[in-house]
Order: sequence, then C-alpha cells, then structure tokens
Amino acid sequence: MTPRGLVGDKGYDARANRDAARARGICAIIPHRKNAKGKPRFFAGQLYRLRSRIEQFIGKIKRFKRVAMRCEKTKQNFAAIVALACGFVLVKTVHTA
Repeated sequence: MTPRGLVGDKGYDARANRDAARARGICAIIPHRKNAKGKPRFFAGQLYRLRSRIEQFIGKIKRFKRVAMRCEKTKQNFAAIVALACGFVLVKTVHTA
C-alpha cells in the first residue's frame, strides 16, 4: 500500500526529496526554507500542523527505556512493548483530562 502523503520538516526541503516522492505518486508536504527560490504559493498547512501531534506521541512513547533502546530482540516482543507503552500513555492522557 502506497502512502498518499509525506510530511517532513524543513530539513528535508530538497528538490531530490520532492522529486523522489512525486515519482512514487506521493504528495510531499514539506515547508520551504526562508531562502528557497521559487516557492509555491499554496502550502497544506493544516496537514503539516498534525505532524506535531505525531512527534509528541512518539516522544512520549520513547520515554519508555525498553522502547527507546529497543531492548526486545524479536519483532513480536517489541510490538508488545510498544503496545503496552501506548496503553500507558493513553491511560495517563485520559486520567489527567
């Protein structure tokens, strides 16, 4: 299954990255740098703002040492630890709301 969009930060603002995504039929949602030449007028800002939620969630999960250091050797065990960490994050989020 091919993704429909690629959301990246300004560090990925290179013509090669945009062309590679376009060649695969993926819409690149990457903001242009201030000094970039030939900026398009339209930018999907709403989609780009959702990126921060994802990064915050990944940061919360990486607070669990076993996830951050990838202590589990098998894919199944690592997926179980990630699911457990997600459960803890969810419970804490619901409990404090």
